[in-house]
Amino acid sequence: MAAPHPLFEEATDRAQYRRPAHRAGVELYHASILHHRFEPHLHEAYGLGAITAGVGRFRWRGGQHLAPRATLMLMNPEDLHTGQAETAAGWGYRMLYLDEAVLRGLSGGEAWWFDAAVAHDAASAAEVAGLIAGLWHAEEPLAFDSLLLQLVQALHPHARVGGRSEGSAAALRYGPVLDYMRAHLHERLSLEQLAAVAGLSPFHFLRSFKAQRHATPQQALMALRLFEAKRLLSQGEAPAAVAAAVGLADQAHLNRTFVRRYGLTPGRYQAQVWPGRRPAPGP
Repeated sequence: MAAPHPLFEEATDRAQYRRPAHRAGVELYHASILHHRFEPHLHEAYGLGAITAGVGRFRWRGGQHLAPRATLMLMNPEDLHTGQAETAAGWGYRMLYLDEAVLRGLSGGEAWWFDAAVAHDAASAAEVAGLIAGLWHAEEPLAFDSLLLQLVQALHPHARVGGRSEGSAAALRYGPVLDYMRAHLHERLSLEQLAAVAGLSPFHFLRSFKAQRHATPQQALMALRLFEAKRLLSQGEAPAAVAAAVGLADQAHLNRTFVRRYGLTPGRYQAQVWPGRRPAPGP
């Protein structure tokens, strides 16, 4: 079997993605990172996984957090975050990204929300890491889906069932703004346009958006653009066409921003997740 290819600037940093051909809305990710620092990004999916080695540091909801080995990672859709190694030994982790509709189906229609991105539960972390490894190597669709259910059930105790606890008017105000961004990714958006959607003056919107989302509107827009680029690449769209579709200047711009947020070039990502191609085994 082929060894995984280095995808970062440093040969010490490795990452692999896989999307099962039979199950939309599911993505697997294995990584071992020493030098790379991920810029703010999101997945628009639940990010569920475990730290398997070292310690990671990330910025989430305006604060710095540490994720040591044998802890769970529990990200909600739209959770903007960074990522880097905290120690000289680097960090390793395994993640499963689940679209909200898939998670609802597996959980019997429940809405989930995580109030903390790191859970210190060594037993659950070991179980989740093992299940993600099993998903990576599952040959049969039925076996894959059965493991997927096991993983969701294993994480059920850590979820706030019933959805997000943030019910403030401020939280609700910015949902339409994010939807507007998604619908106009290919355009140059102005502060005035977004403020009008929120019903605020431009600078009031700018301040309150950053206070609520822990990111500027431009950072949020770029995160949404890159996530959509990832989705289009996984469907086989050419990188140059993807760059234009999400409002980036050209393919070189897509390459630079994609690597900084996801750790590999668009072409390499596409080769790993393209349906019908089997990627190299994960770490």
